[in-house]
Amino acid sequence: MAPARFLVVLDADSTLIRNEVIELIADEAGRGAEVAAATEAAMRGEVDFATSLRSRVEALRGVPATAFARVLSRIEPTPGVHELVAAVHERAGLVAVVSGGFHEILDTVAPSLGVDMWRANRLVASDGVLTGEVDGEIVDAAGKARALREWAGGHGIPAAATVAIGDGANDLLMMRAAALGLAFNAKPAVRAQADLVIGDVDLSQVIPLLP
Repeated sequence: MAPARFLVVLDADSTLIRNEVIELIADEAGRGAEVAAATEAAMRGEVDFATSLRSRVEALRGVPATAFARVLSRIEPTPGVHELVAAVHERAGLVAVVSGGFHEILDTVAPSLGVDMWRANRLVASDGVLTGEVDGEIVDAAGKARALREWAGGHGIPAAATVAIGDGANDLLMMRAAALGLAFNAKPAVRAQADLVIGDVDLSQVIPLLP
């Protein structure tokens, strides 16, 4: 197999998919609105992401792990995602996803959309119930940028052949680490700092920008 020519890294929530997964899980605990407000503040960059995530995950304490199946049934892929992934692969590129969300959902969603690599947080469960804790180091802004660099380096892809796509403040370091940082469905602070802004909520709009 020929080496990959380039790498496209996407955020997951509100980028690869239309949903914010933590809000869907919080709905199962009857705390969706509370968690949604905290998520919005984190995405605008008003609070530290890791601190915010830990507090939001605490709100998930007591949710049964069986709720993941219901959450998965509510996931909506973003329009154009299938076309973008196909276009990247046709051009000998790789598609990766790095998320402040959770492997419990992404491990099903990512391969179903043709994603090559993905990284996210893990939730702790005990006796089939969420404990309200995150397992291990949190994937935050620095973690997202690090993932992009590690994936590119591991596949021999130069930094000049990397694209990052995100919507929230915790995507900015990843977008700066890439040769091309695209704001997609993004908050004002992210649009202001991106190399380019994708106005429509349609990932196929990225295809003409591929290396």
